Amino acid sequence: MKFYFSFLFIPFLFSCNEASKSKKENKMTNAQIHSIDSVSNEKANAYSDMIYFEGGNITIGANDRTPLESPAFNIEVAPFHLDVYLVTVSDFSVFVNATNYITDAENYGDSGVFDFEKLNWMLRSGATWEYPLGPNAKKAIGNHPVTQVSWNDAAAYAKWAGKRLPTEYEWEFAAKNGENLKYPWGNDPKINNSFMTNVWDGKTIQDQKVLDGYLYTSPVGSFPASKSGVYDMVGNVWQWTATTFSPYNTDNAFNKKVKVTRGGSFMYDKALELSYTNTFRAQNTVDSSIFNMGFRCAK
Repeated sequence: MKFYFSFLFIPFLFSCNEASKSKKENKMTNAQIHSIDSVSNEKANAYSDMIYFEGGNITIGANDRTPLESPAFNIEVAPFHLDVYLVTVSDFSVFVNATNYITDAENYGDSGVFDFEKLNWMLRSGATWEYPLGPNAKKAIGNHPVTQVSWNDAAAYAKWAGKRLPTEYEWEFAAKNGENLKYPWGNDPKINNSFMTNVWDGKTIQDQKVLDGYLYTSPVGSFPASKSGVYDMVGNVWQWTATTFSPYNTDNAFNKKVKVTRGGSFMYDKALELSYTNTFRAQNTVDSSIFNMGFRCAK
């Protein structure tokens, strides 16, 4: 299993010894597969807690920030719906209980966690969506965003819910509310010197005052909604998208198992306040799970 931990705005690769791992097959019974494929009418037609975006022409990326965001270009985005809230631990629990789904982190037996005492990333045995910091730490809280979920896990949940993951263009359109905004709330990282989302407040990994009230994840909807009415569009946790990662300025071959993540998180990133702009891009492999990455769904 490979992880891209975004300390840098160009994420670096962290890998475990794959030879020492044997991933269990995530086999499901016919009934369980049917449960994912056959969504109830109530779920299939449920647009509650979703915002409708009419779509339209928008500038994607920026030329004055980080290399992976440039060159900026215009694109037409079709109409879509997007979840108001990040998928929570409770939401994911309902899915797991209904399908007996086993996540990639559970299959591998470990997952990515940052050790704040040793100040380094590590693969922690037993870290899962229920225990994102490991089995000896506190259990995940129901109204917090689910973490330690891979792209595979997020896509499975979205399919079960009768939805899908948003493309990175849809994500950016929603974050900008169809405007050319730097952040979902405007062009400054704070408003009246107040944090608008759950982010790292220090300039280094050793410097964190927890001024926004949360060292790790915060309950979804704890901070003001964006101009579009969506909560936690940036900050709190990185968000998986449906888009395969490729630089904007190249037609070179790309790895279909590496997907774009958006939005930044509660965790330190060397890009600092640029890491949670509407245009910042990161990436990770489809089977990677870390303690500061989650998702929301689209239709």
